[in-house]
Amino acid sequence: MASATLLARLALGLSAASIIGAAALAQTTPPAPASPYPPTATITTPGYPAQSPADPKLQAVGLPNGKKIHLLPATLETTQWGWFDNAQTPVLRVNSGDTVALETMMHSHNQVVPGATIEQIKKLRTDFPGRGPHTLTGPIYVEGAQPGDVLKVTLNKIVPRAYATNFNVPGLFGQFPNVYADGQVKYLYLDLDKMQTEFLPGIVLPLKPFPGTLGVARKEPGRYSSVPPGEFAGNMDIRDFVAGTSLYVPVHVPGALLWTGDSHAGQGNGEVNLTAIETAYRELNLTVEVIKGKPLDFPRIETPKSWITMGFDADLNKAWAQTREQTVKFLVEQRKVSAAEAEKLMASVSDCRVSQVVNVKKGIHCLNPKNARDKEDMERPTKETAKYYVSHVKDADLNKAMNDASMGMIKFLESGKKIARLDAYGLASVAMDCRVGAISDSEKNVHCLMPKSIWVSKR
Repeated sequence: MASATLLARLALGLSAASIIGAAALAQTTPPAPASPYPPTATITTPGYPAQSPADPKLQAVGLPNGKKIHLLPATLETTQWGWFDNAQTPVLRVNSGDTVALETMMHSHNQVVPGATIEQIKKLRTDFPGRGPHTLTGPIYVEGAQPGDVLKVTLNKIVPRAYATNFNVPGLFGQFPNVYADGQVKYLYLDLDKMQTEFLPGIVLPLKPFPGTLGVARKEPGRYSSVPPGEFAGNMDIRDFVAGTSLYVPVHVPGALLWTGDSHAGQGNGEVNLTAIETAYRELNLTVEVIKGKPLDFPRIETPKSWITMGFDADLNKAWAQTREQTVKFLVEQRKVSAAEAEKLMASVSDCRVSQVVNVKKGIHCLNPKNARDKEDMERPTKETAKYYVSHVKDADLNKAMNDASMGMIKFLESGKKIARLDAYGLASVAMDCRVGAISDSEKNVHCLMPKSIWVSKR
């Protein structure tokens, strides 16, 4: 008879063969001290046959339009838990221009699902130091991609699972781990017909699915946590990266090696409590294209109306400096102006937001309109408006301005809207929109907005 653990894992959608293989993997000799990660090789239980490599011919099917699409399920053999490694064997090889329909898992190899407690979730982090929580599908090898090229990844379609979670790990991570040292996990039902979820009674959030993590292999050899983003993209947590948009990312190793995970159904600009509306995807449909002769030094995202530039650093002031550098460079290319003119132009045309503050490297991104006559949403209110509750702070340190503005909104939700403290922390993480305002050497402005439209009934 199958054990209770085996039955539980079968309920999560993992095959019996995969689970038995994973159990055997966990019983092998621990890795050398130099690496906190398990060995890469697949190990099978004695008495069971070794699994042969997948046949690539059976991973592609024909479409009515005559093209082919590659199918990549999320299994223990096609995913990694919490790390990138440019020596990892590809799980799929595709050509430039091909489309892939892939699945993703929930965090920690599908262990963060309804029923898992916050104590169990914390243990998954503390028992496995050095790696991130994300389960990453991949890597996908793109034929013809070489260092110096750019990989364009277009998101065609995103279909989440029917459930999601938001949590803060007690005493660890997030923007305010010392203030919110007690943890909480919430599980949410995602209404995919209405594309919304009720976060709390009377508070309904729109769903805008996007991959929190999508990136290529780093150029440095070895295994690296999936948490910090960088020039390889990765854990960007940019909520505008939805279906219908494209990522352009520099290629650092042959084949690019594309991974994705940390699947979101929605998120605020800021993601303060550590998590967004965390889910997994039944289908992430994307098309890859290798671009030659147009090198980039840092990722960019193209939306139907804008180009998004970005920057990352543990210090939000330095993340802003990198974002400004990338934005000025883009505006020089786009508008055919000098760097000095581009920097002045940025203040009036670039809509800059705090992407996240919880990924070791904090992020800022700017939306830059494609049409010079258009402008992005440059509204930066300093007090409540008809549409938004507002918390505004200015300080010489951008880190402090963001901390105080976001905490101001959390405290307003607690006192003004009578929301329990951990629920307020979570709601800020998934719905608050923190915008970068006027920036000078002596003053940085952060405006954190909460849309009133999410309150659909009086509490």
